[in-house]
Amino acid sequence: MKLPTHGGPVAVVLAASLAACSGGGEGGESSASVDGYCLASPLESGYCLVWSDEFDGEQLDTGKWGYERNCWGGGNDEAQCYVDDPDNVWVADGHLHLKAIQKDAVGPSVMDDHPDYDASDTSGSGSYTSGRLRSAGKGDWQYGRFEIRAKLPRGQGTWPAIWMLPTDWEYGKWASSGEIDIMEAVNLHVGGEDRVHGTLHYGGPAPENVYSGEPYRLPDGANPADDFHQYALEWEQGEIRWYVDGEHYATQTSEGWYSTAEPDDPHAPFDRRFHLLLNLAVGGNWAGKVNDTGIDETAFPQQMEVDYVRVYQCTRDPETGKGCASRGDGFVRNPGWQPPEA
Repeated sequence: MKLPTHGGPVAVVLAASLAACSGGGEGGESSASVDGYCLASPLESGYCLVWSDEFDGEQLDTGKWGYERNCWGGGNDEAQCYVDDPDNVWVADGHLHLKAIQKDAVGPSVMDDHPDYDASDTSGSGSYTSGRLRSAGKGDWQYGRFEIRAKLPRGQGTWPAIWMLPTDWEYGKWASSGEIDIMEAVNLHVGGEDRVHGTLHYGGPAPENVYSGEPYRLPDGANPADDFHQYALEWEQGEIRWYVDGEHYATQTSEGWYSTAEPDDPHAPFDRRFHLLLNLAVGGNWAGKVNDTGIDETAFPQQMEVDYVRVYQCTRDPETGKGCASRGDGFVRNPGWQPPEA
């Protein structure tokens, strides 16, 4: 997919705007940048593209993404092993493909960054193979706008996710250092399931973790598994906003989140560097326990297709700490998030 698209107009901004976008973005730091494109936000503020993958090549850009290789189950009793097999992860026709296949596999029983991780370990197992990519160490940001255009899988047991984890885990183990879910969905087209979800995880280390968020339905009964849609998140000091196809549907603020590691820090844990993850899980404690429950083996193989991933940043206001807010009318909904009903 060629640059660029957005809910608002895109333009190459004059030198003054370009200068405002240099030197680390919204007061935070990014580990990679792309020069030459700026995004004019609806408030005429200057969002600048600092990192992107358009998936226009013939293979995955490993300068931007790393494979995960494990049969850990994601901490959610998921059924897949993540592999680097080209049958599961490939780039073609301008899209990234992450495909879940019913296939027995073995591999490490812990996550890739666990101190005991050993790539030769075969103590973990799964009945599906799939793909999970992350930008850690290749793209890490504190604040910005994140846009991903994707088409989601369908069927009982599918669990696609576009999300973020802390790079440095400065506040401790999950979820005291936070998790930002830009988009998750489960079991699309099963019993009319048509929702995507935007969620934050925070609080203390599991099991003292908490979460909050909100679901969203596309207009006119459309289903996210039927076509490509843009999922976006704007993250700045003290506020995170979610969008689908430019429609702002949820906001959370630092009044509602916290980290037990730094209870007096008003913005913790969402004030440190995070990186992106893209994956397609199978089954588990969410997808496998709602709608029709379990995994429908006849629904597989299934895949998530990603058209592009783009990261924008801008200079923060030193007085307010705010960046290029595309909505500033106080729209805030921060209810307790609930998974789909069985």
